[in-house]
Amino acid sequence: MMGQGAHAALALVLLLLLLWRQAAPIEVPQDPKILQDLKQPPTIVKQSVKDYIVDPRDNIIIECEAKGNPVPTFSWRRNGKFFNIGKDPRVTMRKRSGTLEIGFRSGGRPEDYEGEYQCFASNEFGVALSNKILLRVSKAPLWPKEVLEPVVVTEGSPLVLLCNPPPGLPPPFTFWMNNAMTPIPQDKRVSMGLNGDLYFSNVLAKDAHTDYSCNARFLFTHTIQQKNPFTLKVQPKEPYNDTSYNATDPYGGRRVAESTPTFLSPSGSESSKMVLRDEQLLLECIAAGLPTPTIKWFKKGGDLPGRKVKFENFNKTLKIVNVSEEDAGEYVCMANNQLGSIRHSIFVQVKAAPYWLDKPTNLVLAPDENGRLVCRANGNPKPNIQWLINGQPVDSSPPNLSRQVLGDTIIFRSVQMGSSAVYQCNASNQHGYLLANAFVSVLDMPPRMLGPKNQLIKVIENNRTFLDCPFFGSPLPELRWFKNGQGSGLDGGQYRVYINGTLEIKRARSEDEGTYTCVANSILGTAENQVRLEVKEQTRIVRAPERQSAIRGSTAHFDCKVKSDPSLSVTVTWTKDDKPLQLGWRLRKDDESLTIPNVNEGDEGMYTCTVKSEIDQDMASARLTVLEEASLNPSVSSALPPDRPEPPMDLDLSDPAARSVRLTWIPGNDNRSPITQFLVQFEEDHWEPGRWQNLSTYPGDLNSVILQLAPFVNYQFRVIAINSVGQSQPSRPSPRYKTSGAAPDAIPRGLRGWGSKKDDMEITWEPLLDLERNGPNLHYNVWWRLKDSGDEWSNVTTIGSKHVIHNTETYVPYEIKIQARNEFGAAPESNVVIGYSGEDKPTDAPTGLRVSKVESTTANIHWKPVALNSVQGEFKEYRLYYWRESSLVAGLVVSKEKKTKGFFSTVAEPSGILSDLVPYSKYKMFMVVANSRFESPPSNTVEFITKEGVPDAPKFFRINRRGFDTLQLEWGKPLEPNGILVGYLLKYQTVNGTRLGHPQFKNLLPNETEFTLRLPDRSVRYKFFLSARTQEGAGEVFADESPHFANEENFTDATGLGNKTVKVVAVKQQPPITVADLIAGATYSLRVYSHELNSVSSESVSFKTKPAYIDQVDIATQGWFIGLMCAIALIILILLIVCFIKRSRGGKYPGGGCVTGFTKYLVRDKKDLPLDPVDQKDQDGSFDYHSDEDNKPLQGSQTSLDGNVKESDDSLVDYGEGGDGQFNEDGSFIGQYTVKKDKDETEGNESSEATSPVNAIYSLA
Repeated sequence: MMGQGAHAALALVLLLLLLWRQAAPIEVPQDPKILQDLKQPPTIVKQSVKDYIVDPRDNIIIECEAKGNPVPTFSWRRNGKFFNIGKDPRVTMRKRSGTLEIGFRSGGRPEDYEGEYQCFASNEFGVALSNKILLRVSKAPLWPKEVLEPVVVTEGSPLVLLCNPPPGLPPPFTFWMNNAMTPIPQDKRVSMGLNGDLYFSNVLAKDAHTDYSCNARFLFTHTIQQKNPFTLKVQPKEPYNDTSYNATDPYGGRRVAESTPTFLSPSGSESSKMVLRDEQLLLECIAAGLPTPTIKWFKKGGDLPGRKVKFENFNKTLKIVNVSEEDAGEYVCMANNQLGSIRHSIFVQVKAAPYWLDKPTNLVLAPDENGRLVCRANGNPKPNIQWLINGQPVDSSPPNLSRQVLGDTIIFRSVQMGSSAVYQCNASNQHGYLLANAFVSVLDMPPRMLGPKNQLIKVIENNRTFLDCPFFGSPLPELRWFKNGQGSGLDGGQYRVYINGTLEIKRARSEDEGTYTCVANSILGTAENQVRLEVKEQTRIVRAPERQSAIRGSTAHFDCKVKSDPSLSVTVTWTKDDKPLQLGWRLRKDDESLTIPNVNEGDEGMYTCTVKSEIDQDMASARLTVLEEASLNPSVSSALPPDRPEPPMDLDLSDPAARSVRLTWIPGNDNRSPITQFLVQFEEDHWEPGRWQNLSTYPGDLNSVILQLAPFVNYQFRVIAINSVGQSQPSRPSPRYKTSGAAPDAIPRGLRGWGSKKDDMEITWEPLLDLERNGPNLHYNVWWRLKDSGDEWSNVTTIGSKHVIHNTETYVPYEIKIQARNEFGAAPESNVVIGYSGEDKPTDAPTGLRVSKVESTTANIHWKPVALNSVQGEFKEYRLYYWRESSLVAGLVVSKEKKTKGFFSTVAEPSGILSDLVPYSKYKMFMVVANSRFESPPSNTVEFITKEGVPDAPKFFRINRRGFDTLQLEWGKPLEPNGILVGYLLKYQTVNGTRLGHPQFKNLLPNETEFTLRLPDRSVRYKFFLSARTQEGAGEVFADESPHFANEENFTDATGLGNKTVKVVAVKQQPPITVADLIAGATYSLRVYSHELNSVSSESVSFKTKPAYIDQVDIATQGWFIGLMCAIALIILILLIVCFIKRSRGGKYPGGGCVTGFTKYLVRDKKDLPLDPVDQKDQDGSFDYHSDEDNKPLQGSQTSLDGNVKESDDSLVDYGEGGDGQFNEDGSFIGQYTVKKDKDETEGNESSEATSPVNAIYSLA
């Protein structure tokens, strides 16, 4: 009968397992948008401790906080009965909280509120419970009054002074002091026990005192109570001899009877102790005897737990923290002195209050899903498990067919809306209890996207890239990725989609750039988000700094040339010895180097160049060593710089194991730079013989390590030492070591099933890596069966990485799993994946294709969907083919290349937007439905015409100088006018650095393609904006600035000879040719070279162009000049008045001399030339003229010691017109200003014409 019952139970369990199909519980993200709308049962988030002791002087606060949606309401039970808070005026509950506050300002005793409290948090979805909180009021009772008789003891005898503190809550902390409030000295002979008593192993005459007082400190009330003091009288056996006392003989030479050890605590030869798991174990042995015994501890059958054990109170107390079950057993303390020894055994039992093995957690399920709550706890004795629902025992709740309680597990099947609740698990034994709340929430929510919209991600080329698409929904939606809104879902190949929605691109390339769309689908709806990916070139240092040595006082130079993506801005920083480098007047940095002039000892160190972009960085380091100047004595050498270390030596293998071995080596010389790392490499002789691969790295202070190895590999090892300079040469290889074989550990990756034909399915996977084989004869077991069919698994064994199943139905799902196996056994089976057999051509075409709301660049598309079963494969998209048939602009030829756009939609009336159309054009289109391999027949073809738009930018826009005061503008018509051109809009404004002048506008006819602008001031530059116009408005703007004078560009000669101007003329004809747009009176060098091969060049030929007359600007009519002259006249008038006043008072100078002293600042040296506008250098640089005499001092002046020019003593007569220069009555000049002639031309005539005002101003500058 028992056999038949067991078989029946086993069959029932197997049947349950076959019927059970559990869905993974839904993890609700902590997103505020989700949590705001998420309805959830209550959850206790804060509560008071189970054993809650309060101070009677304070108000009582019992905490209970919970969260949920809707916000929970709270109620309390006290001692198992409903606690009516409203009837007690002293009790209040905090708002939106369950926390109780009990106040005693109006009277009352805290002791009246002692008891067991439990909080209940409720909302419409369930009830959550707090722990049972035992509230007790702290007590600090007084010491009982007692009269203590003097304690009389014979010298050498043991003694125990009893403390017996009053029982407080919590228990007090005891200590012994005398009347002077000084602690009683304790040592090996005298000490306090765990119970507070004071033990004397033997009494000495010096112990006689009248003030042995035990004190109890109560932690909550912060009070200390003192017991009446003991008086201790010691009766010596012989008179005390003061003269014979010494430290080694405390008895002063008197004979005191010695005694063997006896135990004062504990009594007897054995005792027992019970301690709870995770608590603290304290064992005590205090012995009497003379001489004072020493205490030692042992554990029978094993060693004391060294890491957890501590000896206190002069070895009399053994303390073990965080007790566990293995700490149980027999502990022996031994007391011994020179007369003998004694032992005491303490038998320790370790019990345990319940503790969690598997604590139940909240469970969120979608309708019709399955789940389970598990509550596993352990303890000693084994705890009892009880389930409650909303605070009531499950057994007494209404029956629920979707719920089944099996001991410590509750199983839920096909849950429905409205079945949400909070379940409590109570695990208890005689030492305590555990209570856990876990809610079951049945949730239905349409798909939602949680990440930021339209995010831009920049990644480095060839890097592994992850595009995140966090989403949520209940039931859990299916997520698919698309690129650029077209094609099928991305998965497989270099793409991998994770269950959390993240798309992995294994190696990002430039062709992977684009817009990626993730679409989450469930039966409740669809949500989508887009991520734009940009792939950038890696930022790297192409010329790194190199280690160098520099003599003190010389210049050190570190290179750091960087190559990066042009669209990324990079910053280059330098550090020295990992600290920021302070760049100042001495250290100079540019984009590609660091220069350290006048090197000194403080510059020595490790210099690191770090280049950073917004998405990556690179760094390189080099050491600078500063040397003293080279010694004339060749026997005296400078300190050698650090170098790479010597290779390690004497590799040895020991401690062999199945998958590990110990490798030991002797480090080589570090060459003046400490070794920071060791790199261990391996080579195996089967799969890739001769190829050394990195195994692991270890700190530089190790030379013996255990290597973790793969099975069935014949290894040999070598070690490389690394210091701050670089790597050493590899060591000599170690002896070979072959690990034993084992079953494979790895599961083949990339398992998938897909159809290459309509009636087959290919199952493919990635074969195990060579070092994952773990043994010979590797093969794969592959299983498959129709999904949800319940059929037996079909299987095959193969050594390849593919198996084809033939004669399948079209596009049906299969369950697939795989397992690797070798001669030593099998690896774990893989998870079951779903594959599909091959696809066929869709049979139905979309119908009713039409357009609406056609704009210039967009059109709304509508069509009628097909039945999904007609797709005969995985539905990928509705694919629209469209092309530009013609342009409505007469004579414009267009490309009729077909373009496609995909639309993924499963709604009853699908639609989409077709964008990026060309305005003012005729389009045609048709639609197909597509699966992964085929397209359906085409739908009806539709024609539509886009509206007129704004034109593209002009084809080109050129600005040329045709003279000193004119600009010639030329442009070409837009390639795409996007309508009928009605003209052009030209906007221009002056440019002065970053400042722009007032804009001016010019409307031009549609047939005009050039415009001449006359410049009011040829030194001013202009910025031009040109756009074409249709009836819809102005189009894209073509902007440009007017060129430099004569269309030249400035550059600095690499030889440092100053600024030059270069003009390049492309030659496409046979010589001779004419070079135009040259500057009059300028010197040129001319050479002819090959554009493809710059090294093929003629010799340079120099020539000078003829001078040309250029109209001078009449500055006499300029306002600034008139103002300046008025100011000068006023100053001269004031000066003349001052001079005449001084003369009337007997001043040193006559009036003419005073004028001469001022006017000499207004003249130029006679060698100076008049300023010519051609000689002036434009701010942007086109021609730079320098006279050799520009820097000579004025004629007749001398140079002072500081290099400044000392003014001449010449009078104004030297510059007057024939010496007759005159002034008006107001002191102004009356002669004409002219250039002073050279002395060589006047043949000694000292008079000359007055200096031009322009040159006078030049001299003042």
